[in-house]
Amino acid sequence: MKNISKNLSYKEAIHSNTAKARGIDNTPNEETLERMILVAEKVFQPVRDWYGKAININSFYRSPLLNKAVGGATRSSHMKGEAIDISAGSKEENKKLFDWIKKNLKVDQCINEYDYRWLHISYREVGNRNSFFNII
Repeated sequence: MKNISKNLSYKEAIHSNTAKARGIDNTPNEETLERMILVAEKVFQPVRDWYGKAININSFYRSPLLNKAVGGATRSSHMKGEAIDISAGSKEENKKLFDWIKKNLKVDQCINEYDYRWLHISYREVGNRNSFFNII
C-alpha cells in the first residue's frame, strides 16, 4: 500500500525511529489498517486540506511492543490505529489546527500536548466523545 489518504503515506503512518533503532516490527494487521484509513479520512485529510500545507506525523500506529518502548499509555489508541499525533511546526500553527478541528470535526479526543508542542487526535468508528482538552 502506498497511501492511506491523499497526503498521508503508509510509510509515514507506521514510521518510528524507536522501532527502527530497536528492530521492532510496527506493521499493523488488516483490521488496524482499516481503522487507520478511517482516521486519515475523517481527521487527517480534512485538516490537511483546510490547512493547505504539510503537517508532520509524530506518531500514528504503534504496535504494542513499540508503544511500551516509547512509554505510551497502556491502553493507547495508537495501538488500535485510532490515534494520530500531528504538528504543523510551531505552537501558533498547532493552535490554529486545534481551533479548526474543534469547530469543524467530530473526534473522540483532541489533546493539546504541552502548550501546543503537538496535537494528539483520536477517532473511532462509533462512540466518539468529541472531547477537547490540554495536557500541560
